[in-house]
Amino acid sequence: MKKIYTIFALSAASVAFSQIQKVEPAFWWKGMKNPELQILVYGKDIAQHEIELSDGIQVKDIQKVENPNYIFVTVNTNEINVPKFKINLKKGKKSISSYTYELKQRVPGSADRESFTSKDVMYLIMPDRFANGDEKNDSRPDLIEKADRSLPNGRHGGDLRGIINNLDYIQNLGATSVWLTPVNEDNEKVYSYHGYAQTDLYKIDGRYGTNEEYRELSQKLNKRNMKLVMDYVTNHWGVSHWIIKDLPSKDWIHWFDEGKNGFYRSNYKTTTQFDTNASEIDKKYALDGWFDTTMPDVNQKNPLVLKYLTQNAIWWIEYAELGGLRVDTYPYNDKEGMAKWAKAITDEYPKFNIVGETWLYTAGQISAWQKSSKTGEAAGYNSNLPSVMDFMLFSDMPKALKEKESWDNGMIKLYNVFTSDFLYPDINNLLVFFENHDTERWNEIFNADPKAYKMALTLISTVRGIPQIYYGSEVGMRGDKTKGGDADIRRDFPGGWKSDAQNAFNPSSQTPEQKEFYQFSQKLLNWRKGKEVIHTGKTKNYVPQEGVFVYFRYDAKDNVMVVINNNEKDQTLDLKRFAESLNGVAKGKDVISGKEFSMEKSLTVPAKTSMIIEL
Repeated sequence: MKKIYTIFALSAASVAFSQIQKVEPAFWWKGMKNPELQILVYGKDIAQHEIELSDGIQVKDIQKVENPNYIFVTVNTNEINVPKFKINLKKGKKSISSYTYELKQRVPGSADRESFTSKDVMYLIMPDRFANGDEKNDSRPDLIEKADRSLPNGRHGGDLRGIINNLDYIQNLGATSVWLTPVNEDNEKVYSYHGYAQTDLYKIDGRYGTNEEYRELSQKLNKRNMKLVMDYVTNHWGVSHWIIKDLPSKDWIHWFDEGKNGFYRSNYKTTTQFDTNASEIDKKYALDGWFDTTMPDVNQKNPLVLKYLTQNAIWWIEYAELGGLRVDTYPYNDKEGMAKWAKAITDEYPKFNIVGETWLYTAGQISAWQKSSKTGEAAGYNSNLPSVMDFMLFSDMPKALKEKESWDNGMIKLYNVFTSDFLYPDINNLLVFFENHDTERWNEIFNADPKAYKMALTLISTVRGIPQIYYGSEVGMRGDKTKGGDADIRRDFPGGWKSDAQNAFNPSSQTPEQKEFYQFSQKLLNWRKGKEVIHTGKTKNYVPQEGVFVYFRYDAKDNVMVVINNNEKDQTLDLKRFAESLNGVAKGKDVISGKEFSMEKSLTVPAKTSMIIEL
């Protein structure tokens, strides 16, 4: 009898442990182009039991892995005709745990959603440093790091509500899309504010708000004809991610036996991706190495991992009604896996734009990552990635404005960037910028000189592509990455906290210095909104002379002349040189000043000044 009781006790303990603890994705939608859905079911030792679905729903595939705490269940959603069904965990005929799964109805027109294009101006925000709209969520008992604004690398309390509260400011500035650095849960002990070591891919960090508030932000932007762009990280997760702490299989991440806890730092040489002569060891350490000890490198070659990442991205697009993705550290990923990932998303949403962080310095290398690239094709590769970031332009812009003019220095560097445009299959779908959350602040490089800022903003706002600006630069914000590290280029926006002495969100309370930056930005960006010739027109470049770069943007209806004079002295241009672009036009009007000019003989451009002349 004692033996029977012991067996019963062990059986009861097994049933008690074998409970469904987590299901991802938690719900899905009917009517997706790809009806196949893979559901991750997690619980202690659940793999020793069987999965059965209610309502006679057939399981297409069951996959069990090394770790008995996981079961991956695949279904065909086209074959499911009920809005809800149960996932039952069974021991023999007995159901020991269940989860009610919901298939929601899609928002009408979801598949044909518009995304960011060259018509847009993208405003990049680091949420923790922008505005604190809800002080109650600054610290949370379920999250380790607490708010402490005195710590440069600590949590400062900025949140989604703070962004929602300042949408008028962003819209009035002239921005039309908003890119937030990651806001999913990052529950590391320290330095968690940047969000790139995510610990839950289906949950907004509680210190920023809730999933519902994230969707609210997106919906409110959509009502303004604006878009929310999610910063998506495929390459690495946080070491405290619940899956990382209980890996389904060892090959879910790149594990180095010679390193502590599998860690081996990347050599960061992603040029090995297309180097036909690269050694395998260098390529492995570049792509499989970890970004840092707190960021395990995720293995996209594992089909379960790739499916997880694909479904998670689609889940957020559908749930939060997103208008685009920006993907972190794109060349560090397995490129074949990422080609499948990008294609799966754009198959579901044909107009959807995804821009990859392609931190390389030549057009040949960057262009290889854009969809249908001939340079990529030369290497036998098509990324399916619609958009890339123009790091070549970013890199050469400060050099062009700082260097002494010579045969190969100064403004000629800007011209040389654009001579490589033929390499890009979709030249209008490049993200153009002069700074972001990882780089030195432009206003620091140029000592908060509004003239340098105006020339830079003029350039990215009028060349081909999608201009991206970084929060705070439009009011002259500075930050020294060399001396103060990342925290200094991610300072709090003045006025985002109740205790702030000055509020730059309100134009009437901006300082004179802030007003000069802001008013120029506002005028230029709002003018750009309606200028199709800037969005999609052709370009005619003129080789820089005497530190002056001139180019035209034109189409069948419109013609705009852009002049950037980086010379320390006023320059008078002989307009005969531009006759093929002026085409007999007699007058022009400067967009910023409103002044009219004769375009028949010469044009004098003040020193260190940019002009945008509508002809």
